[in-house]
Amino acid sequence: MKIQIQRESLVPYEIDLSDVTLLEALKKIKTTQDSSLSFSSSCRSSVCGSCSMRVNGREVLACGYKLQDGDVVEPLKNMPVLRDLVVDMDKALSFNAKANAWMTPHAKTPALSEENAKINEVQSDCILCASCYSACPVYAVNEEFLGPFALTRVWKYVSDTREEDTKEKIDTIQTNGIWDCTLCNECTVVCPQNISSKMDIEMLRMRSSMQGYSDPNFASFGDDFGGGFGFDGSPVF
Repeated sequence: MKIQIQRESLVPYEIDLSDVTLLEALKKIKTTQDSSLSFSSSCRSSVCGSCSMRVNGREVLACGYKLQDGDVVEPLKNMPVLRDLVVDMDKALSFNAKANAWMTPHAKTPALSEENAKINEVQSDCILCASCYSACPVYAVNEEFLGPFALTRVWKYVSDTREEDTKEKIDTIQTNGIWDCTLCNECTVVCPQNISSKMDIEMLRMRSSMQGYSDPNFASFGDDFGGGFGFDGSPVF
């Protein structure tokens, strides 16, 4: 089986293995062919998210992906590459802080009912693999976009019945946040936990509208076409 791995350039490797995961193949290469090959891994059970990378242009967990002949393996996008398949996730994680993606200190402490716990049960399964961050095309034009990685976590807490002050979180995600998303759904496609960040962002948009916010792109559109009345700005009767 032949594969290529992105290092300083694409490097070809041939391995005498079949029906193996990408992680098993990477370990085989490191052990028997090239000890300098660098990648991250931990649990080997698709739980920790540390072995996320890209294969043939799509984000995967190396421990869960079955290797195919001719595969091209690359590091995640939108993050600095430290070495080979290892990336620096500090900036991705920093967006959680910028988006206030946590329970506020004054939140209620009683245990959730089973019904309320199910509201954001899926969002609670996020393993911080940053696959959605890598797959998001908005970063190509806006490096400060909060992105699906953080916005899903914001919805987790905004939808939590113990959270008393959701307005602060809604206020925070208006700039470089929910309205910048193109709703392309790439984040949902690559999520190993089947979390739909697109749906979470849509829910945050709805909650924002309830608090008086609207898509600023619509306002710009109205200005371009005479405030929604006439092309020259004059009312049409």
